[in-house]
Amino acid sequence: MDLMKIFLLALLVNNIVVMRFLALCSYIGMTSDVGQSVGMGFAVTFVTVLATAATWPIYNYILVPLNLTFLQILIFILVIASLVQLVEFYLKKNVPGLYSAMGIYLPLITTNCAILAVTFENISFKYNFIESIAYSVGVSLGYLLAMVLLAGIRDRMKTSPVPKFLQGTPILFMATALIGIAFMGFSGLIK
Repeated sequence: MDLMKIFLLALLVNNIVVMRFLALCSYIGMTSDVGQSVGMGFAVTFVTVLATAATWPIYNYILVPLNLTFLQILIFILVIASLVQLVEFYLKKNVPGLYSAMGIYLPLITTNCAILAVTFENISFKYNFIESIAYSVGVSLGYLLAMVLLAGIRDRMKTSPVPKFLQGTPILFMATALIGIAFMGFSGLIK
């Protein structure tokens, strides 16, 4: 039950985008199309879960015993950057349409604050390895959910009469705020 609680808290109650406002750059930039949003969401999921699987043992079995925890940020960013390169190579070779559609946002996964936040939170929350994986999957799928929700809303907004002063980014942040309010309803889900 604890794993399910960790997962649901990360997915819905403490959604990384709409409740904690991390990773907004790719969230706003990659939600103009549902397909691109799904692709970006899966790329972030892959990198986040693998980054967790790599950084948790590095921190607990190398950095802590050798008293090198001050290198945590550097090591975690290097791991994340390496994983993003793997995703980039894979997409370039196997899914060139998605690769070109993601453009600059694909390499920016390296600096996606949500991924780095997950690796740090796994340490600060003192999760064991399995709990860390459950947390990272929950956060990643929460990111994907938020991306798809905003992409669907943006699709509807293309034919909606949005006042001139709200067009563009302002209406996207207003929509995100409304999604966040809706997600607040999940806070009673987990006790």
